[in-house]
Amino acid sequence: MLLALSEHITFSLAYVIAAAACVLLIAAYGRTLLGSWKGSAVLGTGYSLLYFGLYQLLASEDYALLMGAWLIFGILALTMYLTRRVDWGMAGKFTPSPAAADAE
Repeated sequence: MLLALSEHITFSLAYVIAAAACVLLIAAYGRTLLGSWKGSAVLGTGYSLLYFGLYQLLASEDYALLMGAWLIFGILALTMYLTRRVDWGMAGKFTPSPAAADAE
């Protein structure tokens, strides 16, 4: 959508229209998945911030590589922090709950 729009209007306006269309589509679909408009609004806000950050990255030609590297590093650090207590050895293995074991 961005490519098609940017052939006819300025890149900035095309980006805003394409990003808004994607965010609205994801938020509307998220309403069905999450079951509430509040959750959908949070999802839409998150995607809006993501698209804003990506635009800032695209707009800064001189520092795009540096900003992208810091962004990826930050996301990696956050992922490592949030998953620090995950037992990866048990990932994908079925463990019955105590209630299910008692029912047998």
